This record gives sequence, C-alpha cells and structure tokens, in this order.
Amino acid sequence: MQSETMQQSSKKVVLITGATSGIGLETARLLAKQSWRVILSGRRDEDGEEQARMIRAEGGEAVYIHGDVADEESVKVLHDRAIATWGRLDAAVNNAGISNDAALFADLKTENFRQMLELNVLGVFWAMQHQLRHMESRGFGRIINLASIAGRRGILYQGSYVASKHAVIGMTETAAIEYATKGITVNAIAPGAIKTKILNDAIEAGKYDEESIAAMFPEKRMGEPQDIARTVSYILESPYMTGSVIGVDGGFCA
Repeated sequence: MQSETMQQSSKKVVLITGATSGIGLETARLLAKQSWRVILSGRRDEDGEEQARMIRAEGGEAVYIHGDVADEESVKVLHDRAIATWGRLDAAVNNAGISNDAALFADLKTENFRQMLELNVLGVFWAMQHQLRHMESRGFGRIINLASIAGRRGILYQGSYVASKHAVIGMTETAAIEYATKGITVNAIAPGAIKTKILNDAIEAGKYDEESIAAMFPEKRMGEPQDIARTVSYILESPYMTGSVIGVDGGFCA
C-alpha cells in the first residue's frame, strides 16, 4: 500500500489560464474533483482567490496565481510560480483570451487587431514555450489550447478574432508534431457558442440575440461551460491524441 507521501507526490498538476469564470473555472472545478491539483490563473485576483478557496472547501487542491497573458514577463512569472507550487506541471489549459465587437473587415482598427493578437496569440505562444520546456525536461505533458469555431471557419464581421484563433490552431498542430516523441501531447478545442458571462452580458446588452445565435447550430442551442470541461478531461486521459482540434459546437462545423 502506498504511503500518503507517495500518493501525494503522484498527483498530477494542471495550470488553467482564464480560470476565474466561465470555461476555465468549470474546468478547474471538474479536474479538482478528479483529483488533479489545480492552479487557477487570471487577472481578477479577488475572484481567483475566492474560486480557489471554494474548490478547497469542497475537498479539492487548488491555488490561484495572478497572470496576465498579454504581458510576456507576467507569463514567465506565472509559470515559474506554478511549477514551484507543487514542483511540477503535468498539464496546461490555455484558455485566457478575448473576443471583439463586430466590424466589417475594412473597418477593423489596427489597435484592436493588435490587442487581439497579443492576448489570443502571443499569450498562448509565450505560455506554450514555458510549458513545453518544462514538460520536455520531465518527459511528459498535456497541453490543451482553447481555439474556436472561428479557427476553423470564416465568421462574418469577426476578422481579427478569426485570425487569432486560426493562429492558435496552427501553433497547436505544429507543436504537436515537434514534440510527438517527447511524451507531450498538444491539442485544441474549438467551442461553438458557450454560455459564458461574456456572452450572456453581450446578450443582455442587446448586442446579440440568444435565439438567433442558437439557430446557427444544428442542435439549435448554445453549449455550457461544462461541455468544454468534460472535453478537457477526456483529452487529458488520451495519450494517443495529439495535434487534434476537437469541435464542441453542436454540429456547426459538420
């Protein structure tokens, strides 16, 4: 029978960015219930600390570490602290990102386009570099990047967002090939319309209509953050899956 120390040392550690709400938070909750040690990261420190506390209150192991994926130094510090927390990093879910307001392609502003790339592309790029270096040194790792249906299709009036998510998928596939023999898998999830706070707030503000959004999908409904969390859990337990882009989109990309 394993000692408590051995059992503790065998527990896997996962870092989740953008984990103070929505998809990231639901993923953290689910993985904590599945005995993962969870590191939540984001920019809203009070929310993050509270969510980590709630996970611990439910019997999980969780900590919160501040991280701004738009800042290269912040990403470095985040990963240094994450690895130091439990001495290892087995998996990472690169979930942090932003969407934007609709605009015709010729009307897109360079400033907004650049911000989209900094958060959705460079943030993932920097994070993956730290993750891959550490995981290669240990001979094991799981990286999951949150892309979008916008990374698989053109979407009306979403030029900068579409560009950023196509880039995430490209980085995912390239890293998967490069690290395929090193015990590391790299995959992406392409969600459809998911009922997160950001989307719900936009609907309430009148920017979008829920019925119109749902009508775009063969299932005629929007997804829940838990749908993505369950997909993350599945990928983490799938060692022969790498370079894949898993659509969780109610049939949109079929």
